[in-house]
Amino acid sequence: MVSLKVNGTAHTVDVDDDTPLLWVIRDNLGLTGTKFGCGVAQCGACTVFIDGQPLRSCVTPVSSVGASEITTIEGLAGKEADAVQAAWTARDVPQCGYCQSGQVMSAIALLKENRKPSDRDIDLAMNGNICRCATYVRIRAAIHDAARALEI
Repeated sequence: MVSLKVNGTAHTVDVDDDTPLLWVIRDNLGLTGTKFGCGVAQCGACTVFIDGQPLRSCVTPVSSVGASEITTIEGLAGKEADAVQAAWTARDVPQCGYCQSGQVMSAIALLKENRKPSDRDIDLAMNGNICRCATYVRIRAAIHDAARALEI
């Protein structure tokens, strides 16, 4: 049995200690917004926050999170989340949408650390988030829009 806290709720799940956090989130907790993409932490689709920091859940053993606060796309809240989600919608960022939960999580993490990111800052922060539809230009523009919205 493993105990963990996801989106503010305590859970106990009966899984092996080395089960990837991604599968616990999706299969045991039914939170399917976090996606499986590559399984080797290269695409970013499985990004969640562990104590506020973005982490690839596909390679994170559930036993390693301990009492940490895990936040998935379903649990997002706050001004950065609101600004990013509004910008994503206004810019019509997603096409297939598969990578978007990881893209959004990484964008929010960036804006929590850097309220005025340059293109280079965005490129570095979003590196490793693969978009098969290649909406990178719209993603960057949406992040700039969200940063401007946070200034107001």
